[in-house]
Amino acid sequence: MEMLRTIFLTVLLFFVIVTVHEWGHYYFAKRAGILVREFAIGFGPKLFSYKKGETRFTLRLLPFGGFARMAGEDPEIVQVNQGQTIAVRLAGDEVKAIYLDQLDNRRNVIRGEVESVDLTEKLSMELNVDGEIQKLRVHPQAVMIAKGQETQIAPKNRQFSSKTVGQRALAIFAGPAMNFVLAFVLFAAYIQMVGIPVNNPTYVQIGNITKGMPADEANLRKGDIIETINGIHIGADYKKMIELISASKNKPMEWTVRRGDQEFKLTITPREMKGEEGGKVGITPELPTRRATLWETISGSSEAMVSTTKIIFQGFAHVIAQFSINDLGGPVRTAQVTGEIAQRGFDQLTYWAGILSLYLGIFNLLPIPAMDGSRLVFLGVEAVRGKPIDPNREGMVHFIGFAMLFLLMLAVTYNDILRLING
Repeated sequence: MEMLRTIFLTVLLFFVIVTVHEWGHYYFAKRAGILVREFAIGFGPKLFSYKKGETRFTLRLLPFGGFARMAGEDPEIVQVNQGQTIAVRLAGDEVKAIYLDQLDNRRNVIRGEVESVDLTEKLSMELNVDGEIQKLRVHPQAVMIAKGQETQIAPKNRQFSSKTVGQRALAIFAGPAMNFVLAFVLFAAYIQMVGIPVNNPTYVQIGNITKGMPADEANLRKGDIIETINGIHIGADYKKMIELISASKNKPMEWTVRRGDQEFKLTITPREMKGEEGGKVGITPELPTRRATLWETISGSSEAMVSTTKIIFQGFAHVIAQFSINDLGGPVRTAQVTGEIAQRGFDQLTYWAGILSLYLGIFNLLPIPAMDGSRLVFLGVEAVRGKPIDPNREGMVHFIGFAMLFLLMLAVTYNDILRLING
């Protein structure tokens, strides 16, 4: 049951962080009047899909991120060409549906050969119907239907490229920005959950307890107050407690613990943990806390944002200076760590979610091809030179960047799996 809970919380964490990021792109694109064709969480084959309004919302197999696909960002896959035989269905005097295949099975349609067509600016077409040329207007939200799939047309004013540099930049920056907002909210929620340390504390209490460790086996509980260890009064000196435990590996220790109004004694034997020195009993000590005020919550969350950002950039600098694939972690490693943190309590998972959300926002703003930061760089160049860079060249840069990132992700994931197998 605990495993299912951990898996559920891990999946939920990724889902929330990615959804918030893509919702930022989606919302500000819609505000700018851009047609958002798909709002997807994950990549690869579709697991679930439904359409609301103009946008199809999908859940995909590979949990490596997501995307909000905007009209005009990439070449349109479905097109109508001159000389092609199609069928159209009218609503009033406008074309609302354009059929590109299975024409013999269509009913209540006009069938003809395309003489001319403009689905971006003039929104019109001319069809040769049994030797007679018919001029038809096309509805701005008309759909093209081929192989059972509907694709809404994208007039020029609904395409990403038709918007101002500012509108496009905002639609791109909004994704990372929403991750920053989410991180701030999560850090604030963590502070509200754990509180603020009281001034001049007089005791140390037990925070989280690791399952299967000596403290868990001795039935210690979160909130228990440690009075003495081997006759030494602990008070608020948690460092002294840690030193005593570390120096007593495989040696029984006599503890005096207070739980509510009751005080009892027990024997605990610290033991070794892989990769760590000294004895461990599997507890996280914490000082007594009080509820944080609104200002303390805001200032504490801001400080967490700043300190975590510094740590993230220090990590980037280390990877650049001393690159090793063993220093990188992909989705598998992140999920493993998330599962371990989820077992420590919901408050710790909340803080970890804030770190991941902040990391995702910062990483996406790096000028790496295919990332939001790279797209903002191209928009900055466009703003300076007064005209856009050739879309084909920009698209090639992003394609190569995405391919390289995907290959790196595969290598890192493979390395993560080997690390799991080898323990």
